[in-house]
Amino acid sequence: MIKDLLEDAKRRMAKSVETFKNEIARIRTGRASVALLDGVKVDYYGTLMPLNQMATISVADAHLILVQPWDVSAIGAIEKAIQRAELGLNPVNDGKVIRIAVPPLTEERRKELVKMVRKIAEEARVAVRNIRRDVMDDLKELKKEGEISEDDFFRAQEQVQKITDEFIGKIEKLLEQKEKDIMTI
Repeated sequence: MIKDLLEDAKRRMAKSVETFKNEIARIRTGRASVALLDGVKVDYYGTLMPLNQMATISVADAHLILVQPWDVSAIGAIEKAIQRAELGLNPVNDGKVIRIAVPPLTEERRKELVKMVRKIAEEARVAVRNIRRDVMDDLKELKKEGEISEDDFFRAQEQVQKITDEFIGKIEKLLEQKEKDIMTI
């Protein structure tokens, strides 16, 4: 019973960390990364398709992303989708390949991005704490109904706190790395 609650908490907290990781991957650093285009959806014959299912995306160098569509007739739609994604990138189409130059970030823009990443990190920490609160409420309910002893209740509370601290630590580590990536020129 307690073990199930703890396993569920771990699974849900891991999902929160994974969501955080995916969100910050889309935030631009000063370097080119295929992750920048992860959220781009292309209107392809009336269907919104993820860009990575329509083209080969590669990084040519630190400031250039290449998008090579499998169907060359979709190149215009892909270019429009990248522009609509509001990533601050300007795609250049040569008929076969789309080149996307990733300009270096200004100091001011870097600071804005760090603020944004910190806000997303705080949302992830809140999500983990909410999961902790839910599990603690479940434990209190079990104790109230007499399904677990007082000692088991306190041991379980300590375990939930350890699990919470572990996942918040993971969020902190990811945040620190992303901040470093953004601030590195």
